[in-house]
Amino acid sequence: MPRIASSETLRDLAIGIGITSILFAITLQSPILGFFCTVCIPLPTIYYRAKLGRKIGMLVPLLALFVLVLMLGGVSIDILYFFELVLIGFVLCELFELNLTIEKTMAFTSAAVLSAGLIILVLYSSAEATGIDTLVAGYVRKNIEATVALYESMGMSEENLHLINDSLDNIQYVLVRIIPALSVASTLFLTWTSLLLSRALLKNRGLSYPDFGPLNVWKAYDHLVWVAIGCGLMLLIPYRPIKLLGINGLLVLMMVYFFQGIAIISFYFQKKRFPRLLRIFLYSLIALQQVVLLVVIGLGFFDMWLNFRKLKVVKKT
Repeated sequence: MPRIASSETLRDLAIGIGITSILFAITLQSPILGFFCTVCIPLPTIYYRAKLGRKIGMLVPLLALFVLVLMLGGVSIDILYFFELVLIGFVLCELFELNLTIEKTMAFTSAAVLSAGLIILVLYSSAEATGIDTLVAGYVRKNIEATVALYESMGMSEENLHLINDSLDNIQYVLVRIIPALSVASTLFLTWTSLLLSRALLKNRGLSYPDFGPLNVWKAYDHLVWVAIGCGLMLLIPYRPIKLLGINGLLVLMMVYFFQGIAIISFYFQKKRFPRLLRIFLYSLIALQQVVLLVVIGLGFFDMWLNFRKLKVVKKT
C-alpha cells in the first residue's frame, strides 16, 4: 500500500508540474492564448495543494518554476510574474482551510502576493545593481514594444503604428506611474477568477471548498463610493502627484465595482434562468468589449443608490 500511495503521489506531482509548465510555455509563446492561460495557471497549484497537502503540494509550483527557468535559459524578471500567479493559488488554498469571509480571503491573498512580489523585486534590483524605477521602466518599455510588434503582425495600418511609436515615451511615462494600481487591480482580478474557477474544480473532485454563500448578492462596502468620488475629484486638482494618486485609486476601485457589477449580472442570469451557452456568450462579450465592461462597472458603482437586486440593506462590520 505505501508503494501504491507513493506511486500515485509521484504521478500527481508529474501531472501537476506538466500542466503548469505547459501553461507557462503557452503564455510565453502566444500573447493571445496567454491571457486565457494566465487565468488558469493558479488552478493546478490550488488543486494539488488541496489534494496532496502543504508540504508535497508546494512542490508542484516550485518545480514548475524551475522548469520555467530552464525554458528562459536563466533567471529573469519575467519569472516574478509567474511566481505571483502560482503564489495566488497556494495562498488561496491555505486560506480556504481557515473558512474566512470572501472579502478577507481576497484581501489577504492579494496582500501576500503583492508583498512577496515587492520583496523579490527589491532583492532582484539589488542583485542587478539597478534602481527599481529603472528596472520597472525597462520592463514596461519592453512590453510596449512587444505589443507594437504584435499589432504590426496583425496588420495594423502604418499610420496607427507610427502614431503609437511616436507616443511610446508618453505611454511609458503614464504606465510606470500607474503600475501600483495595475498591479493591485490585476492581482485582485486573478485572485477573484481563481477563487471562482477553483470552486467547480475542487467540488467535482470531492475536495473541500469554503462556503462563501451566494456570491451573486455580494456588494462592496458602501463607504467606498465616497472614496471613489474623492479620487475623481483629485483629477481636477492641477497638481500632477495628486492626479496620479487619484488615477491609481480609481483604477483599483473600478476593479472592485466590476466585481459588484458582475454579481448583479449573475443575479439576473440566475433569476431569469438564462441558458448556460447564452451566459458564456454574454460573459465573453463583457470581457472583450470595453464599452460593455464600463457599463458593468457603472452597475456596481450606482448599485449603492439604485439597489438593482432589491436586496435588504445590511451594514457590514
